Amino acid sequence: MKRTIVFTIYLLAALSLAAQPKYVFYFIGDGMGDVHITAAEMYRAAIQGDTLGRVPTRMTQFPFSGQLTTHSASNAITDSPAAGTCLATGQKINNHAVGVTPKGDSIPTIAEILKNEGWGIGIMTTVAIDHATPASFFAHNANRSNYYPIGKQLCNSRFDFFGGAGFHHPEGKYDNQPVNLYRLAEKQGYTIAHGYQEALRAQQSAQKMILVQSTDDRGAKHGSCFNYVIDRGFDDLTLAQIVQVAIPFLQQRYDRFFMMVEGGMIDYACHEDDGRTAIDEVWDMDEALGYALDFYNEHPDETLIIVTADHETGGMALGNGDYTLHLDLLQHQKCSAWALSDMFNYLFRDNKKPSWQDVQNLWREQLGLWDSIPVTLQEEESLKALYKAVVSGKAKDIETLYQDLNVLADAGVQLLNKKAHLAWTTHNHTAHPVPVFTIGVGAERFSGWHDNTELIPILQSVLHP
Repeated sequence: MKRTIVFTIYLLAALSLAAQPKYVFYFIGDGMGDVHITAAEMYRAAIQGDTLGRVPTRMTQFPFSGQLTTHSASNAITDSPAAGTCLATGQKINNHAVGVTPKGDSIPTIAEILKNEGWGIGIMTTVAIDHATPASFFAHNANRSNYYPIGKQLCNSRFDFFGGAGFHHPEGKYDNQPVNLYRLAEKQGYTIAHGYQEALRAQQSAQKMILVQSTDDRGAKHGSCFNYVIDRGFDDLTLAQIVQVAIPFLQQRYDRFFMMVEGGMIDYACHEDDGRTAIDEVWDMDEALGYALDFYNEHPDETLIIVTADHETGGMALGNGDYTLHLDLLQHQKCSAWALSDMFNYLFRDNKKPSWQDVQNLWREQLGLWDSIPVTLQEEESLKALYKAVVSGKAKDIETLYQDLNVLADAGVQLLNKKAHLAWTTHNHTAHPVPVFTIGVGAERFSGWHDNTELIPILQSVLHP
């Protein structure tokens, strides 16, 4: 009897090792640490009246999980292209570079390798399609900011599907004789679809596709990024819609496909230390993950889903003093710090000097301060002093990686964070480890504590047992 049990166990293990997924989904929450996910889950529970509970994300319900360390070849704190390159190749590189070794040699990415093996490849994001993380899967350049040459590499990549905000510099503003990247992509066989509906119409006829946000999306900074979820208009393109289009597009053309899906705006929000906005972006990526899970449920013996992050951004902490947490207060925030900054800049346009009451009303309307959230006399005096400094020209904008924030917008959002007892240590990245969650064929091999160099070798061992 014992021999039979042991034999069965070994047989099951052997079958598990022999299984190879035909469909791989690789989700990357840019800047997403464990705390961001916990905050998202606790916030959802808190606004439903459960201040001690959590509404679980899809990713935290996966059967296997682990942690990744994230340092680059040049620093204990990585930047996005170095971290993205490691997640795409399994090799450490220096900060600022993408897809090349410290000596300048190109490193083949998992997407390039699989494309050469006949897989369909999709790369999608909520930021520019030539931004650091997506570029890590198709580009090789010593500087991640060389967007135009990186964009040309995208056009020449032979990948089948791209989705995101668009190209950073499609006209090649730093190039002597630029060719518009959208036109170059079309010459390489890509159909450019503007928005979800146009993508659906082109889905059957397109040979290859680049899906970007529509030119009439409300307020979107078109080539740079999507609108934040909290600022989103009804017709704005979403990450979930991109995944919805990409899955059948690739499945109809290939019997095997690989998709990298980035929640890129999590990082943007965390660079601005904007708690509510970051939480919404985590849930947005989790919603897109839902479509991959639906596909997994239809093909459980052929699919592998990996969810991880490139690094942690902001040093988010749940707690800033006493033993209480009030994440429910974040529901009073009606727009991102980014959008609020634009509102304050408009209020002060053409050297106008709005009244204290005008400024106070904007905080009331967009953050709930005073009306829904008590503000102490000391806090009000601090805000009023900052207002006077802005009027006198002594206060400057807050510099973050992607946009300078109006100091009044930042002060209001940070006061709301403080009231919610959500804290930050930096506007930049940290050396915190990041989570990895897996489900499907070979998912158990990703469990435990790993360096980010180990993820691709593990994936390769699953794909090529």
